[in-house]
Amino acid sequence: MNASETPGPIIGLTTYLEQAQTGVWDVPAAILPRVYFDAVTSAGGIAVLLPPQPVNAAVARRVLDGLDGLIITGGKDVDPARYGQAPHVQTDEPRPDRDTWEDLLLHEAIARELPFLGICRGAQMLNVALGGSLHQHLPDLVGDTSYQAGGGVFNVVDVVIEPHTTLSTLLDGQTLLPAVPVYHHQSIDRVADGLTVTAKTDAGIVQAIELPTVPFGVAVQWHPEQSPDDLRLFSGLVAAATEYRAAHIEGATP
Repeated sequence: MNASETPGPIIGLTTYLEQAQTGVWDVPAAILPRVYFDAVTSAGGIAVLLPPQPVNAAVARRVLDGLDGLIITGGKDVDPARYGQAPHVQTDEPRPDRDTWEDLLLHEAIARELPFLGICRGAQMLNVALGGSLHQHLPDLVGDTSYQAGGGVFNVVDVVIEPHTTLSTLLDGQTLLPAVPVYHHQSIDRVADGLTVTAKTDAGIVQAIELPTVPFGVAVQWHPEQSPDDLRLFSGLVAAATEYRAAHIEGATP
């Protein structure tokens, strides 16, 4: 195999577990919109789906043994009991299986410095997993539905990027990223210890965080998979995963 035929790194993407219809079937199913794994493959990675399932730390470690990078995807709200709050009337029914699955994957990824990217719920999950909290219903805070129109329609917002961060580097030093697609009625409130806020809207709503103690630990509140002409976040993850893979292959060589 020559260099041009070397396969890309394996990127695991967590999935939803929802009631789904296909043909005559209407059953609980692990699903993920195609735009997520299209973004990974377009950036040069190999996408592997990770459905919620029974998990403990040993299982999470075994799953990550087969990965070079990880994406925690969007989806239903994180259970507010995880950050010590009663549910808001607009908060989704909890998905304890997915919450536990992603929490353990994140902790084990951090422990081994596996590159990871959080998207929307994924950013919130990272914050909660490390001890932070969420605003449960943004319209109560900002007075409108500008961050989630509903009906599957993405709104757009401008985000201000903090300089000298991993996110800034991925975005070629941009300080303003205009019209990013958003679909979230919750947002990060108390930022977990160790995390750095790397992007906000003009209204002060957190739009990105990162974990500076690992080589690549980035999470955004917007949906970069909805912008197929701008794959910089996915390309950055794939590049970091390629380096991780190379280092671990070298480390395993006698």
